[in-house]
Amino acid sequence: MKLLIFSDIHSDVRALEKLVETEADYYFCAGDVVSFAHGFERVGPILARRADRMYVLPGNHESEENIATFCRDFGLHDFHGQTLELAGHHIAGLGYSSPTPFNTPGEYSEEELARRLQPFASLKPLVLICHAPPRGTGLDRIREGLHGGSQSIRQFIEQYQPEHVFCGHIHEAEGVVERIGQTRAMNVGKPGYLLVL
Repeated sequence: MKLLIFSDIHSDVRALEKLVETEADYYFCAGDVVSFAHGFERVGPILARRADRMYVLPGNHESEENIATFCRDFGLHDFHGQTLELAGHHIAGLGYSSPTPFNTPGEYSEEELARRLQPFASLKPLVLICHAPPRGTGLDRIREGLHGGSQSIRQFIEQYQPEHVFCGHIHEAEGVVERIGQTRAMNVGKPGYLLVL
């Protein structure tokens, strides 16, 4: 079972076409397929080529409503706050980021992120796909001393130890892999990652 997980396309049609041409059983877009909720009409037809197996989260550049409408218009699966069982694993998705300085459409407070993660706590083995990375790690490092991730996601990982965590949001940390206890966490970014279960 192959899962292709990617994030932060920001309307890069060429990068998206390359991802969609990659053979996988399921595809997960972990948010920010566009920028500031503009350009859905350009990326929608590309994602629609894998519509029956394409699961989409809102990043901080999209609202829940944006993604719900986008998925409905192009026949995709809205995966925000949802779960799926594949190959003996629970796959769970949560979009949005913690607050940013940019006033983007898809931001939750840390308290709201923690509340929305809680339904996933009992799922094992768990593959957690979030837009936001765990705070204070290599996955959310913008530059030395500056991190842009979520403390609530970090606490969830430390407490419940999912098998895998995949995220995006911080472009500077694209491709970074880190162990947090027993959890393998990765900022997949635009190139994406092919997980074999």
